[in-house]
Amino acid sequence: MMTDVLRAIACGLVLALAACGSSQSYAVRAPAVTEQVRIGFGAVEVRDVSLPTYASSDEIYTQAADGTLLSSSKVLWADAPERAIALELSENIARMTGRRIASEPWPFEAYPDARLEVRFSELVASEAGQFRTKGQYFVGVLDGGRERSGLFELSVPFDPRGGPAAIAAARGQLILNLATYIARNGLR
Repeated sequence: MMTDVLRAIACGLVLALAACGSSQSYAVRAPAVTEQVRIGFGAVEVRDVSLPTYASSDEIYTQAADGTLLSSSKVLWADAPERAIALELSENIARMTGRRIASEPWPFEAYPDARLEVRFSELVASEAGQFRTKGQYFVGVLDGGRERSGLFELSVPFDPRGGPAAIAAARGQLILNLATYIARNGLR
């Protein structure tokens, strides 16, 4: 009888420790695209994005008021950030423009009219409830047309009490806002 009780307690402790050691992954759901934007290209390839080291990690980072970046190996993005953000950008731009937009590698036989490259210098959620990004985009035109580039700096508020799920929702909105900004300013 005592052995059964000890065995049950031991099993309970093992299950509790296993639960403490497990990680949780958070997917970014794309918010609805509610506006249409006209662009000057029929087909655009979104190249692989360039992220800061912390932002390309599987771990979800937050920034403290003193600038310290904090993460936990138990709180992860559900997809590799560089791949996911390139896909989010291409899907958002495709939805808002109705044009043939795809992330790298280009899946069509005919070459795209333009290539979009995005380099992030910052992409982080603050503990105070702002998800911020800044960086630069580049539009290469294959037929010798006018190439362009521009800087961006955007932010989206979120409720920090919502934890990683709120951060994931804010990132989705931030990347949609960035796609809209680039479509209006870089792809016309």
